[in-house]
Amino acid sequence: MSWQVSRPCGRSMLTLCLIAVAGALVVVNSKLAAQAVVQGIGGITINSHGVVSQPTLADRHAFLKLVREQMRAAPDDLHGAADLRKVSLRQLQAAIAVAIENNQPIPTDAQFLAGLQAIKYVLVYPEQQDIVLAGPGEGWTVDPMGTVVGVTTGKPVLLLDDLLVALRSSFNARQVGISCSIDPTKEGIQAMRQFLRNQKTFHPRVAKGMKQALGPQQITIRGVPTDSHFARVLVTADYRMKRYAMNIEPAPIAGVPSFIELLAKSGARLGNAMPRWWLACDYQPLARSEDGLAWQLRGTGVKAMTEDDFVAADGTVEQTGRPNPIAQKWADRFTTKFEELATHDTVFGQLRNLMDLAVAAALIDHEDLLGVAGCNLDLLYGANQVLDIVHGLTPRTVDSESSFLKRGRNYIVTASGGVQIDSWQVVGQAAETDPQLSGILNKAVPIKGGSWRWD
Repeated sequence: MSWQVSRPCGRSMLTLCLIAVAGALVVVNSKLAAQAVVQGIGGITINSHGVVSQPTLADRHAFLKLVREQMRAAPDDLHGAADLRKVSLRQLQAAIAVAIENNQPIPTDAQFLAGLQAIKYVLVYPEQQDIVLAGPGEGWTVDPMGTVVGVTTGKPVLLLDDLLVALRSSFNARQVGISCSIDPTKEGIQAMRQFLRNQKTFHPRVAKGMKQALGPQQITIRGVPTDSHFARVLVTADYRMKRYAMNIEPAPIAGVPSFIELLAKSGARLGNAMPRWWLACDYQPLARSEDGLAWQLRGTGVKAMTEDDFVAADGTVEQTGRPNPIAQKWADRFTTKFEELATHDTVFGQLRNLMDLAVAAALIDHEDLLGVAGCNLDLLYGANQVLDIVHGLTPRTVDSESSFLKRGRNYIVTASGGVQIDSWQVVGQAAETDPQLSGILNKAVPIKGGSWRWD
């Protein structure tokens, strides 16, 4: 008989002043934080010890009701869909500064970056001393999981809070990358193996015993504040991917069977190997105008990757650098179906937004676009510590879950991996010159003293 071990999955839900924690609403001191309405990613709660668990249905309904009551609709001029919505970072900063000076909440349209749903262009204007982010955008609403999404596409909108984290974490991203991982401990693997050596037949109590023996799995977050919404999206996306891969729940779309199902059909055996999946950036080389003032992000943004880890007898894990063919097949299907999946499980759309923001932030630093533009964005970058990000609870551990697959011998499979955003690697590739980008640059010139966002 063959047993597989994986982890539970979910999402967290957050507003500026209220967090759903184990069914209760807890007040959080927000200071002058970037997000005042909602940062929902739905589906999990995090207690004061950082333990991730799933909320009850009643908890989710109550929290969703609260979020929708607090939500403010998009202004009329932002409600319609736009192929190219522009956000001036200089004038956005000025609008936020006015709100802070007058002790007012940051406007909703600023919190949701005017409904931007992707960053396609980073545009530099030295005469206006400005940098403009541009991409598709529309008005917003709240989906059933508490995510702020476009009213027609259902795609998550970009958040000011995530932009601040991306800008302020760019140095860390260059040094250590931005990542999360969820992995069993060495001691847990040893304990589970010892438990299984004492089992002669499989019965429901064995699955329960496996989970207890393996114990909590550890969550590691690098490169961004561990208590940020940015970090929780990374962790949640990893949860969801592993949950689909290990057959804990079915994917919400056709064409993405679990790894367990693919393994069962193949008849393959894994021995002491365990698959490791992670989500990574999937961008083509950036395009740039001839003068280097217009930049285009190209590519789907996200792909699933895999390789086998070798599990030694003492529970230590070593990366082999080689993918299991069945695990690779599952990763390829996940990547192919990512766009469709992201519209049904919006945490993956949020993850792609984070990658866009991280790449844009790295590009600004890599090319010294602030210096080129003569643009001061100290408030957004947090230099004066006036504008804070939203601080929630840090996810630290999650209990193990198990699924099993009958086979002639015993094989232990634990699903490890995570999310890796190598934004500096993306911007470090040689960019391709595209003369047509000058036309985009000329069409998006910010108006001095005008609005910070326009179509």
